[in-house]
Amino acid sequence: MSQFPKDFLWGGATAANQLEGAYNEGGKGWSTADMVKFVPREVSQGRNTETVTYEEALEIIHHQHDDEYYPKRWGVDFYHHFKEDIALMAEMGFKCFRMSISWPRIFPHGDDLEPNEEGLKFYDDVFDECLKYGIEPLVTLSHYEMPLHLSLEYNGWENRKCIDFFVNYAKTVFKRYQKKVKYWIPFNEINMSLHLPYTGGGIFVEKSNNELQTIFQALHHQFIASALTTQLAKQINPQFQMGSMLGLSLYYPKSNAPEDIIAAQTANRINYFFLDVLSKGKYPTYFYAYLKKNQIQIHIEENDLKIIKENTVDFNSFSYYYSLCTSANPKNEDSLVAFIPESEVIDEFHPRKVRNKNLQVTDWGFQIDPIGLRIAINEIWDRYQKPIIISENGLGTYDTLTTDKKIHDDYRIQYLREHIQQMKLCIEEGIPVIGYTSWGCIDIVSAGTSERTKRYGYIYVDCDDYGHGTMQRYKKDSFYWYQKVIASQGEDLD
Repeated sequence: MSQFPKDFLWGGATAANQLEGAYNEGGKGWSTADMVKFVPREVSQGRNTETVTYEEALEIIHHQHDDEYYPKRWGVDFYHHFKEDIALMAEMGFKCFRMSISWPRIFPHGDDLEPNEEGLKFYDDVFDECLKYGIEPLVTLSHYEMPLHLSLEYNGWENRKCIDFFVNYAKTVFKRYQKKVKYWIPFNEINMSLHLPYTGGGIFVEKSNNELQTIFQALHHQFIASALTTQLAKQINPQFQMGSMLGLSLYYPKSNAPEDIIAAQTANRINYFFLDVLSKGKYPTYFYAYLKKNQIQIHIEENDLKIIKENTVDFNSFSYYYSLCTSANPKNEDSLVAFIPESEVIDEFHPRKVRNKNLQVTDWGFQIDPIGLRIAINEIWDRYQKPIIISENGLGTYDTLTTDKKIHDDYRIQYLREHIQQMKLCIEEGIPVIGYTSWGCIDIVSAGTSERTKRYGYIYVDCDDYGHGTMQRYKKDSFYWYQKVIASQGEDLD
């Protein structure tokens, strides 16, 4: 295995709420992402702006706010450009396109009795277009959005009823697309409900008396939903491949002091917590200790643990953008990484984030660490022994469209090259890394800040943070570079 396998899934990744647009077309209902307004960078300072309160959501849907802009309602208009965009992906040589289905495009309220046929037909057309070019869809069922009604009426995943709503949604799309889609992921970055409850779980934390208890109860419901959809998938089509998806944060100790080393080990356990449940089928012992320590009592029904144990995933996937440091010393506050949100709580599940001065930092404060990707792959393979897909990786930064409509993004090529090189070393060691879908293969709206000027793609979309532009697509230098990488099966990275 000294080379990338012939059937390696080279491609790119997106999310419906950042890509599609057409929020009020085709019978789609309101999503939680539709409520997130754009906050200018000079106000947000680049920090995550995704939190929406219950009262804010009610106000937004009942009143027209002409002075506010909600970028995720418009995305980059993939809804009307999907044939053009998929053709560009095919020109690059994509073998795989990771995308998500918008749950409210299929069930506008989430608890509807019947699905929206117009929404189902849209994804039929998208999958058919992918398959026409030999591109394998890798589909996420829930990627940072859910029907807003489920948040307003049930407080999202805090309510166990959402399990049934989700399984019904999954059953609908599994049956509809069983001959078109093989690879599925139930939840994108399932650990984000821990850090961003509204984004990851549709939860209004102000409606809870105990935020931590609400979050972990919601996570338990998501774990059950993931297991049940995995069980259902195998019943509908035994060839379906079901995967986990983790927003991986890799922590190094700030120093070689034993206290810092144990702090880093504790921080990295957060990654393993989620994968232990999804890939091993059980809660780790330290999770129960954490619940007891924090007087958290989550409701676990009689067969829940059995369902989780018997329905584990076939492969593990994760996003990787940066690594972090952590420290046992509370005086390191001045070295926090910019723009990466620090929780008000510092404990086993909310580690302190500390600057690593050995690494360069992007314009958004992400520490560039290609070797960290290799460390993460090694750790996850050694622990779980299941195939791995790098489902997100990329450089989000400013790009300049020249007067002759070119984008010279050597900085992005360098970032991607160095990460692919590290992935290749893992494959040479025999680790079954089966796919690489770099993030935002076409420029999309930022997940955390709703900016469009934070660009990741190989394809430039002419649209600014306020929605001004032609939506014209242009190929960046990285487009031609990635085309060459795929054609050479990862051998030509120059």
